[in-house]
Amino acid sequence: MNKEIKKVTIIVNLSKKESINLSKEIRIYLMQLGIESELLDFDGFGENKPITNCDLVITLGGDGTVLYAARNCVSYDVPIFPINLGQFGFMAPIQQNEWKVELDNYLKGKAPFQERCIVEASLYKNSKLVNNFLGLNDVVVSARNTARTLSMEVFYNNDMLCKLKADGLIVCTPTGSTAYSASAGGPIVDPVLDAFILTPVNSFSLSSRPIVLSPDGEISINILPCRTEAMGMIIDGQEPIPLETGDVIKIRRFGKKARLICSTQSKFYDALRSKLNWRGEPYA
Repeated sequence: MNKEIKKVTIIVNLSKKESINLSKEIRIYLMQLGIESELLDFDGFGENKPITNCDLVITLGGDGTVLYAARNCVSYDVPIFPINLGQFGFMAPIQQNEWKVELDNYLKGKAPFQERCIVEASLYKNSKLVNNFLGLNDVVVSARNTARTLSMEVFYNNDMLCKLKADGLIVCTPTGSTAYSASAGGPIVDPVLDAFILTPVNSFSLSSRPIVLSPDGEISINILPCRTEAMGMIIDGQEPIPLETGDVIKIRRFGKKARLICSTQSKFYDALRSKLNWRGEPYA
């Protein structure tokens, strides 16, 4: 059984017109069950704010809304009930017409769930920690303008992996393996696994290939001198965090996992086939 649900936070993606009406329906239903609820507006690039004072988060949007929720509630062990109003639904598998059934199942302790690995990135400038950042999908280091390359040294547990000259480098979790990493040629990894996937973006070397690493270690990315001045680090597709030559990014697995309600292996592979057209034979 789940712990008693007394309060629910509903994250409303304002770019989805149907999310506002659906949030009203859900609030009425929760009120009938004696459960308090509050709304949290999300515009796609909302400032990260801890989500603490609730027992459950319901997201109304696409995968981006789930990413926002995961970053902000994973530290407080708040599970996420993701209703899909977007295009892909890799992380938001609950459809609009089934939310009530699935919510009832969850309240009765009968809903399946998956726990997903979270990545933590620490930015150092002049050997001093600037800030820590959490992401469910990926950490991307790249030039802030197109057709610009940058140079990096990449270490794993203090062992040199490579010197890389490329448009960028993606470090993703298995959950993020179907996002930017996949479009850059990285492997698709079952999201319940724990791993780091390193995928170079348009490397100058044909020998630079994606690599899958254990999440028990630490990845370190050192920004080397290059002609590109405008560089940035992007976490889960948020606004870029400016980088400079000499900056160091240390990436490790966060100590807690995000819990996604109604996410199952079956729904993940259904999404691969229906959304990404993943199949073992050509179209007729």
